Amino acid sequence: MKRKHILISALLGMGLAFASCSDFLSVDKYFNDRLNEQKVFAKKDYSDRWLAALYSNLVNHQADVASKGYIMFNFSDDMYCGDRGNRYRTFKFGEYDENWFNDSYGQCYMSIRDASTMIQNIDINEELSKEEIADYKAQARFLRAYYYWLLLRRYGPIPLLPDEGLDYTASYDDLAVPRSSYKTCAEYISNELALAAKDLPLERSNREINKATRGTALAARAKVLLFAASPLNNGNKDMAELVDDEGNCLIPQEYDEEMWAKAAAAAKDVMELNRYSLYVAPFREHDVNHGYPATIVPPHNDEFSDKDWPEGWKNIDPFESYRSIFDGDIRPSDNPELIFTRGANQTQENCIELARHQFPSSLNGWNTHGISLKQCDAYYMNDGTDMPGMNNYMPGDYPNRDNRERPKGYVTREDVEEGRYKPLSEGVYLEYANREPRFYASVAFNGSVWDMTSLNDENMRYKQVFYYRGQQDGMRPSAPEFWLRTGIGVKKYCNPQDAFVKDGNPAGWEGHRVIDKADPSIRYAEVLLIYAEALNELDGSYTIPSYDGSKTYQISRDVNEMKKGIRPIRIRAGVPDYDASIYADKAQFRKKLKRERQIELFAEGHRYFDLRRWKDAPVEEATPIYGCNMNMTEKYRDLFYEPYVVPSLPTVFSKKMYYWPIPHQELKRNRRLTQNPGWTSFD
Repeated sequence: MKRKHILISALLGMGLAFASCSDFLSVDKYFNDRLNEQKVFAKKDYSDRWLAALYSNLVNHQADVASKGYIMFNFSDDMYCGDRGNRYRTFKFGEYDENWFNDSYGQCYMSIRDASTMIQNIDINEELSKEEIADYKAQARFLRAYYYWLLLRRYGPIPLLPDEGLDYTASYDDLAVPRSSYKTCAEYISNELALAAKDLPLERSNREINKATRGTALAARAKVLLFAASPLNNGNKDMAELVDDEGNCLIPQEYDEEMWAKAAAAAKDVMELNRYSLYVAPFREHDVNHGYPATIVPPHNDEFSDKDWPEGWKNIDPFESYRSIFDGDIRPSDNPELIFTRGANQTQENCIELARHQFPSSLNGWNTHGISLKQCDAYYMNDGTDMPGMNNYMPGDYPNRDNRERPKGYVTREDVEEGRYKPLSEGVYLEYANREPRFYASVAFNGSVWDMTSLNDENMRYKQVFYYRGQQDGMRPSAPEFWLRTGIGVKKYCNPQDAFVKDGNPAGWEGHRVIDKADPSIRYAEVLLIYAEALNELDGSYTIPSYDGSKTYQISRDVNEMKKGIRPIRIRAGVPDYDASIYADKAQFRKKLKRERQIELFAEGHRYFDLRRWKDAPVEEATPIYGCNMNMTEKYRDLFYEPYVVPSLPTVFSKKMYYWPIPHQELKRNRRLTQNPGWTSFD
């Protein structure tokens, strides 16, 4: 039964513009009347506002990529934050309770309810064409499915509400809905996304960049099915205690290999659209300035150096190709890799806020987001080999360790004058030399340069920043929160033009220039990685229909198909593809694939969930965080680079941390709702 009346003032008042990346919908402040559904959905303006409100709820607790004001999922074993008091400790130690940061649960279900209302009623609209009605309905269906997906990823199996909605006049007992199994949830969301995709357009105008397209729905579907195929949710007997109110196990206890084939086929659906591609920047012959240098050519490789993209990297700039995806130098509408983004309709905890938390204190940033030494070591050398000494400080049974001696020494003035070790400046430790381009686009190592090319004051540009103890950006008792615990910072999302200082006034920031940045909620590189990962896990061959049933795919562990997922990403990064022995070995390829996701998708909100779905979190998130020894001054700089356990960055993982706890208030509202293992129910 439909709700009889709807108070839409609050709902519509929070509607963000989806017709523009930068504008809010203009909502009449006196729009406070109680309107029934017939009146709301009969008019285009009201329907637009309703849909805008559905999109607007994807911010804050429902963001995919953001700083830590509403979500903490950008911080796993790869990245940390040092500010916000004890929030990081609470998060990493699993000391949060059933009511901490849990607004997402209720907000998602509110949005699911309102999406269902639109799906049920938009057909009555008198001012929309049949094609427009189909589009509006498909968008609402996508959003409903996506809100379910956000719940499923965070909380595990969830209650699925009737598509027609609930009768609010029914009794409390009749309104209670049990949790569905993980597989049932994943299949429902997958089917809804496939149905939405049929009526969503392939493309939208530049002004509609943050509205769902066919590719958006299909890419989200591939993510959903990938998680359903993964060890946490597929044949996981360790989760047998996760049950509904009748004792039925909610996590499949028997492994189903076909789930991987379905995930691969879903990724294939996106690839077959021929709508998306990896973004590449052209080869740059000469320096524009320090912020936009001439292309640093990767070491010669017989297979890739002399071929143009996409077969090689001869005519592209690997560094600029990767950096530009995130730093705002290319508009969302011009980025062929961007599948889903909130655009500028983000919360205040947006990608610009990420950048400011990464900027050094001396440049008026917060200087609190840093990288673990493990993440720093994960990046390859520029020839695609491992860094000597990678992870050699880890416990003896830790995987992915290289027992060679780590590089030592420093870049000299002569090195700089002779053009050695580009893009490093004088005084930089040689451990950071000759690394792959994604390293330099992502890592603010000790002695890296912050360009701030937008400043008129030449004395304020091109600042080399060091993190030694006693320096403004190093450990200082006067600023107990605002220093990098590992001595390794983050450059991703930072544009060479970004400046959080005013010309001639490093203490102020009014009048500064910061480039807008779109959040990369889903991009094509992720789809390619999904495809490669899913294919690798197959032993058999499966016939899987496309999302619309128009064709079928024969899905198996085909090395040539796996290369379609991995090879373009590595070529774009300027590093060689894996050799045949890696592709031939499922376990070795799995290890490489995980590392590729760790590098390529760094700081995009994936690592936290990846470690859980792979069931790698008990090792990776419980292993101590290493970094540089921040107790060392520049006088003892050699000791600064000795790997050092950072005691202020806790590392703990327990079984209950696989899924977030269901809020107590939700358990009280729904008597059939059960709690996740390890968490408490209300008294």
